[in-house]
Amino acid sequence: MSSRRYKVLWTDAARRWLEGLGDSRVQRQLLDRSEQLSLEPEKQGKPLTGELFGYRSLRAVGQRYRIIYEVRRGEVLVLIVAAGLRKEGSRNDIYALARKLIRSGLLGR
Repeated sequence: MSSRRYKVLWTDAARRWLEGLGDSRVQRQLLDRSEQLSLEPEKQGKPLTGELFGYRSLRAVGQRYRIIYEVRRGEVLVLIVAAGLRKEGSRNDIYALARKLIRSGLLGR
């Protein structure tokens, strides 16, 4: 097992979504879960496909929420790009919102 610890950073957009959730318990659980990504982030979550290829998704807070992140091995960095509710079919679904960010070029890939 690698003892390499990754630094976990939240993008400004992800932090705004987190703060916009309103429920401080949910916010704390998402933050705590994201910190677990500092160890072996590529063994957690699942790789995404399509427009979100290159990102991973991690379930959190009773499986209803998702943390979408990118692992940057060379920088030893986990970048949280989005976190929020999984609402399949809704325009407020966290995956739909993350795809919008990518299309708008706000994720800086």
